[in-house]
Amino acid sequence: MFRFLAASVLALCAMAQSASAGCENQAFNGSDYTVCSFDPAQDNIALFNLNGDGEPYRYFGALSQALKADGKDLTFAMNAGMFDANQRPIGLYIENGKQAKRLNKRGGAGNFHLKPNGVFAVDDGKAWVMETDAYAKSGKKPEFATQSGPMLVINGNIHPKFSKTGTSFKRRNGVGVRDDGTVVFVISDGLVNFHDFASLFRDALDCPNALFLDGSISSLFSKELARNEGYLPLGPMVGVYELK
Repeated sequence: MFRFLAASVLALCAMAQSASAGCENQAFNGSDYTVCSFDPAQDNIALFNLNGDGEPYRYFGALSQALKADGKDLTFAMNAGMFDANQRPIGLYIENGKQAKRLNKRGGAGNFHLKPNGVFAVDDGKAWVMETDAYAKSGKKPEFATQSGPMLVINGNIHPKFSKTGTSFKRRNGVGVRDDGTVVFVISDGLVNFHDFASLFRDALDCPNALFLDGSISSLFSKELARNEGYLPLGPMVGVYELK
């Protein structure tokens, strides 16, 4: 009996250790970041853009209130991809299995078009980050997906157009997925360049693929850390919620 109880306790401890780590502060190469990790097999990770009236949520508070009315408690949120003047996504966007915007492979100016860009997707307890062309060839039809750019890390390699001496320093946020399936969301607490941000995902967070979500307007909602940012209107958001 004792051995059975001991084995049960060890199993529960192992489950606890494998569960989501939540949010924590992390320093890397002289900069500070907030890193939030979740297990898509256990945590409810979803994308949000428009409310029941077809209007963008724009702010974390509005999303939180809408989810609360649906019996859900928002615990984490972050802006999740680039958008137009009406807070609609400019690239692929899928929510609850419905595609609101198709994959965008056009060229152009700005970070989104700094090829290769990519897709973050969640489906059936799994998540991944893929370069856009790879996603197009995969035939995947996930429950949730958002396209952004540029890719930060591509199959273990930092985006070829990033320079260690890059002079564009901004507050940035992005997402990566570890080999064990853990989804890692990061927001810089100060100004960083692309190369340092990508290096964090590859070298400190062990993410073979990572995607830039945005800069300057980068915002975080964390119930755990008592943070509710997003002072400017946002487009697509990624959120984690608990059922009440």
